[in-house]
Amino acid sequence: MDTQKAIRFGALRVAEYRFYSMSKWMTAVIAFGLGNPILYLVSVGLGIGALVDANTGGGGVLGVPYLQFVAPALLATAAIQGVMDEVTFPTMDGFVWDKLFFAINATSVSSRQIADGVMITALGRGLFTTLMYLGVLLGFGAIPLSSALPLLFSSMLAAWGWSAVMLAVTARLENDEGYFAIIGRFVVAPMFLFSGTFYPLEQMPIFLQPLGWISPLWHATQLGRFLAYGMPIETWLVVVHFAYLALMGVIGMRFVYPKFAERLSR
Repeated sequence: MDTQKAIRFGALRVAEYRFYSMSKWMTAVIAFGLGNPILYLVSVGLGIGALVDANTGGGGVLGVPYLQFVAPALLATAAIQGVMDEVTFPTMDGFVWDKLFFAINATSVSSRQIADGVMITALGRGLFTTLMYLGVLLGFGAIPLSSALPLLFSSMLAAWGWSAVMLAVTARLENDEGYFAIIGRFVVAPMFLFSGTFYPLEQMPIFLQPLGWISPLWHATQLGRFLAYGMPIETWLVVVHFAYLALMGVIGMRFVYPKFAERLSR
């Protein structure tokens, strides 16, 4: 019976262990999750946001206060960063450093369940980070309560798509060699800056706009703005935003499963 339970709930057992391991640095996770939104509220909301709202006659950007305009991007960024912290170094640890994945795979838990367990943990961490961020925004009155669930949905959809792609990348790395630092500096940072985060993407030079079009953050931000406060978007484009993020998740996991199986069979 225990074996059958392990086979049926293997992914949850993997996630349970990884959540337990994460609890050892939960203080840092909470401090980062709360400190980041508070700093942005002070700098963007009380600083740039107040300046923008004052110079637009209170109209903000696209008819909403500036902080409400940037909130979907900030939340999606928090979700993406939360899942990335889990599918990079901890996953490398399971394959390369302590090789725990090989020990787990020697039991009745399959490689696919190990990958699913990693994904469950990543999404759990991303959800925890996003909820803290959301709570701070609500506490400061940055967004209305009615926007909370739509923004949570768009942020976690982006988190799933991005985590699947990054997990597929991590599963192919034999060692770090600074790859994650490179991704952080030359992929994540530009994605944050050039995805219509602080102003509409259309205001950027045309040669830079394609950086936003391929960014999951831009798609999540636009989807969040549409769902949260009804920013005017063509229906077909809403479908594109949703489909882009969903396909990232589906296609990413299609690459994850065979690579986990290959590495754990060595």
